[in-house]
Amino acid sequence: MISHGKDIKIFTGNSNPALAAEICKCIGTQLGNAEVKRFADGEASVSLYETVRGSDVFVVQSTCSFEKDGKLYSVNDALMELLIMIDALKRASAGRITAVMPYFGYARQDRKTKPRDPISAKLVAN
Repeated sequence: MISHGKDIKIFTGNSNPALAAEICKCIGTQLGNAEVKRFADGEASVSLYETVRGSDVFVVQSTCSFEKDGKLYSVNDALMELLIMIDALKRASAGRITAVMPYFGYARQDRKTKPRDPISAKLVAN
């Protein structure tokens, strides 16, 4: 088993690939080999093409709208990409997974302002 901190891998969704590449350049590692694609109905699909067993994995993904291939994707699309990628990494036995979120959507909904309001920031963070 690899002890934490010795094997670091960085992956990204579609919202911040340039930032993830710059982070990799600064720390001297390569971006993880993965693909996030879309089915015809808009569902996100994640494929990992390298082993992450026991590794410290960082996923760079903002929950903001983004554009890819001329199509605009929503905050919720970015969030689903992040959640699906985290699930794929868990199932691939990553040692630790850290979400690096330069922009945290739903942060404004961090407390109840009136009865029966959800605390959406807590839901997203969990």
